[in-house]
Amino acid sequence: MPEVLLTGIKFGESPRWHDGRLWFCDWATQEVIAVDTEGKSEVMVRVPGPLPFCIDWLPDGRLLVVAGREARLLRLEPDGTLVTHADLSGVSAPPWNDIAADARGNAYVGGIGFEFPGGEPRTGFVALVTPDGTVREVADEVWFPNGLVVTPDGATLILAESHANRLTAFDIAADGGLSNRRVWADLGDGAPDGICLDAEGAVWYGDVPNQRCVRVAEGGEVLQTVELDRGCFACALGGEDRRTLFMVAADWSDPGRMMRERTGLVLAQRVAVPGVSGSGTS
Repeated sequence: MPEVLLTGIKFGESPRWHDGRLWFCDWATQEVIAVDTEGKSEVMVRVPGPLPFCIDWLPDGRLLVVAGREARLLRLEPDGTLVTHADLSGVSAPPWNDIAADARGNAYVGGIGFEFPGGEPRTGFVALVTPDGTVREVADEVWFPNGLVVTPDGATLILAESHANRLTAFDIAADGGLSNRRVWADLGDGAPDGICLDAEGAVWYGDVPNQRCVRVAEGGEVLQTVELDRGCFACALGGEDRRTLFMVAADWSDPGRMMRERTGLVLAQRVAVPGVSGSGTS
């Protein structure tokens, strides 16, 4: 069974291993929190606006924050101020969701494509934000774009399509554009949320309705499953040797209660295959 690393959160999302700690977002409290392997946590920044918001880092170490309801990508400056890195509203209306930044300073951000929660489901988008803040659409017709990872060689983007029960891959061009769209893994009844990549090229995905975190190979073979007692929203590989699987989970059965009460946990479990830089790690 996984170890409980941290209790007392409400709605954990977007975990990333960075600079010796696990960073994650609490969507219900509008906080970005960092926790060490002993369970000591601190609030690193407070984010304006309600959920969703997700995080990753530029190569120079500055934090990027997707302000999903504002259709803005924010950047945390060394003096602690949040500034606008890019305006996403020209590509799609909010809300925007998850993010993956690469070694060139490009960032890929998923636009849900409809009002969430409560809107009529339709397909969304993936946008590319270049280091100078230029934004353009690089993929469309994606069914609830969620977790994103860029492979360590910078050649492939893997995307979780939550409402299509699949992981989808794209080739990344020299200019950051996406091509050669393909199904990376058909997950059957799996509903992928946040994802991370390991050193053998397998993907771990959080699964809220099925209350589990699953490791899957390209092609769809299930390699390992961690069963939980509540919904798993996202995962990251980290720790000193990157062999700890961190999972953010909460009781999702009543969304209103989840936003009010602190049912959220950060869980940790040792695994055999380490994570890789740029995939839930920085």
